[in-house]
Amino acid sequence: MIQNLGATNSIFNQFISELRDITIQQDRMRFRRNLERVGEIFAYEISKTLSYETKEVITPLGSTIMQLVCEQPVLATILRAGLPLHQGLLNYFDQADNAFITAYRKYDKNEAFDIRVEYISSPDFNKKTLILSDPMLASGASLVKSLKGMLAIGMPSHIHIVTALASVEGIEYMKRHLSRLNLTIWVGAIDDELTAQAYIVPGLGDAGDLAYGKKSDTNI
Repeated sequence: MIQNLGATNSIFNQFISELRDITIQQDRMRFRRNLERVGEIFAYEISKTLSYETKEVITPLGSTIMQLVCEQPVLATILRAGLPLHQGLLNYFDQADNAFITAYRKYDKNEAFDIRVEYISSPDFNKKTLILSDPMLASGASLVKSLKGMLAIGMPSHIHIVTALASVEGIEYMKRHLSRLNLTIWVGAIDDELTAQAYIVPGLGDAGDLAYGKKSDTNI
């Protein structure tokens, strides 16, 4: 199931437009905060799909019955670009357990790349709701490989993929490789073009660099 929040007019699209805007992008703190706000809206929308139970709440003047979430989801993200989006989700699911994944593109001399997943730190999420966030769903390879790595640990009852921007090709890749899973993709906007280097066009650029600064070519 694909949930494209950008397809409906709301203040959400203001935040997506600012993430794309080359002038506003110069303010790193604002870029990070916009990713965080997008994550908060995704969290609110995802909360509508969770299970609820009746609980009594005691107030200073009496008591009331309310419907509250039965169990917090487990939040996972791909370092480093995913951190601001993850924080937005965590702001709302503030009692959630968290998982972190190191995944990156390893380029060869011909500029072709392979996705490397080297480390996963995760709580138990077996039979729980898992929310995996990454700001860009370009080719889809990193998300698929990261998720398959997590599924070696356990099997969630439902998986929510959260991304600010996606390409059509990336979404189709996810559908082909994850069709047997109970999965929902939440996206802020879907762009048609993906370059040979797997960059989304018009996209927004490199979310990790915009949030935290350009990487050195000597990183290992």
